[in-house]
Amino acid sequence: KLSFDIFTLLFLLSALPDLFSYSPAVGDGSGIEFSTASEGRITGIRVWEYNNYWGGYISGFQLRYESNWTAEVGVNSGNPMEMILYDKEAIIQVSGKYYSGYIYELVFVTNQGRLFKMGQSNGASFNFYPFQKGNELRFLSGRQNGSGITSIGAHWKRNYLNNSNL
Repeated sequence: KLSFDIFTLLFLLSALPDLFSYSPAVGDGSGIEFSTASEGRITGIRVWEYNNYWGGYISGFQLRYESNWTAEVGVNSGNPMEMILYDKEAIIQVSGKYYSGYIYELVFVTNQGRLFKMGQSNGASFNFYPFQKGNELRFLSGRQNGSGITSIGAHWKRNYLNNSNL
């Protein structure tokens, strides 16, 4: 029979690797919840920006997992901007700006030093990254209101396939 006191149990649990982390959502959060969670690794990003005479905001986006695109989040109006990741490339940072109810700018940074920036540099800044080295972006969640993305958060997970390259 095994017997542990609470301190031994806490020590054993703290020795386990922390495989997941979450960067809490920014933005006002109005509208309907979304999540891009899917099977496989993220291999591409597609983003739509709504532009008007005073600027623009992120109206919609999709992530590609392996060779499959997720359903569109938000609105897919206008010309999409797209980035396809290379083999063994992973997203290790997401940053941007939010203002007046919408996400205005998104910047994705990869482990190979590439960045994909879209939107307007307007508003308060945010910067998401995993807490553990070797983790990569697994999916995005937040809210959208039918006109654009109103809040966004990032979920990170260890990648066992290419962990040595992250």
